[in-house]
Amino acid sequence: MIAIPFVKQKISAQQIFMLSALLVNTGNYAYNLLLGRLLGPEAFADAAILITLLLVLSFAAMTFQLGTARFIALLEEEKQGAFLKKINRWSLRMGFATGLVFVFFASFFQEVLQTSSSMMFVVFGLSVPFYFVMSINRGIYQGKQELLSLSKTYQIEMWSRLLLTFLCILLFKEQPAIGVALGVSLSIVAAQFPRAKTIKTDQETLDRQSTTEVLKFLSITALYEGTQILINNSDIILVKHFFEPYQAGLYASLALIGRVVYFVAWMFVMLLLPEVVKKKKAGTRTTKILWKYVGYIGLLSASIVVVCFAFPKMIVNLMFGQAYLEVAHLLGPYALATGLFAVANLFTYYFLSLGKYRPVYFSLVGGALQISGVLLFHDQLLHVVLVQIATMLVLLLVQVVYCFKEEGVRLSVNR
Repeated sequence: MIAIPFVKQKISAQQIFMLSALLVNTGNYAYNLLLGRLLGPEAFADAAILITLLLVLSFAAMTFQLGTARFIALLEEEKQGAFLKKINRWSLRMGFATGLVFVFFASFFQEVLQTSSSMMFVVFGLSVPFYFVMSINRGIYQGKQELLSLSKTYQIEMWSRLLLTFLCILLFKEQPAIGVALGVSLSIVAAQFPRAKTIKTDQETLDRQSTTEVLKFLSITALYEGTQILINNSDIILVKHFFEPYQAGLYASLALIGRVVYFVAWMFVMLLLPEVVKKKKAGTRTTKILWKYVGYIGLLSASIVVVCFAFPKMIVNLMFGQAYLEVAHLLGPYALATGLFAVANLFTYYFLSLGKYRPVYFSLVGGALQISGVLLFHDQLLHVVLVQIATMLVLLLVQVVYCFKEEGVRLSVNR
């Protein structure tokens, strides 16, 4: 607990983390909105691709963050140093391999995604290894529940991106996409701090059983994060490929507003894994935690969706300006699709924390269905949104049915 002058009640680290996450999400939204207003729909389409790639990168790196968090919480102290040595090595290899893909295939990405520059992918690719290093650092803080330090890394990334991107755009007025890529890359480097304390132990290598457990969890988590990439980002990439830059820019603005549901929900999801792992380790029931978070996220999602249906033009005009009003009628439906996914994703994350992996496969199928649907039905932006509503509704229903079946079996065994 932390005492703050003039405040009688002490504020917990969890509450500060939630407030910090809210500020970070607000800052990231301000960043996207300012880019949209400054660049206009066509140039914003390129910037939105970079933002989408950053989200894809964050999901990929989250595999290592969640793995680090889980095993720092589970492993005995004498094993933690050896574990970190091994997972750091794996994350660096993945980071360099992913970065080289962006650098060497920059021209291919430019052609497929219809962007104005290939250099934006080169600049972005050079920063990728730093993101994977950062994910391990955040995983240590998350696993130890050092939420204040974890909050600082997100704050530094957000504020540096907000400030540096617009300075870089001024330097690259003719190629704003390169300025955005450079600002994003510099913010990733800045977010390496603060650094977690080095964990030193006498054990040099991780034993075979622990290594197998880590690899199994990382593999399943990578599959899970892959489903997040498919569901969360495939629509923007496919729209950028199938539609003209102007339409793609309109859709990108729609997605950024509508996804506020998901990012608000993610604040709660970040707190779920350590809490579930801790209770499981103590041998106590975890079901109440799940339904508590379902209640929080469900209520928040429903509130945001209602507002988006009630005031779409006002929201779009306020956030992006009149140039984007053409897409306002899709804001409510898009927010509904995102809300359904946010709740469905919570079930997946909960069971992943418990070491139950079947819901990950449900999400993978959901992502594949969404991509298939968009590939088949993309004559209008409305069709793209309707495909997402349908697939996310099915995914949520499947997750809920599985949850009741699994929890029902567990309760009957406990009796």
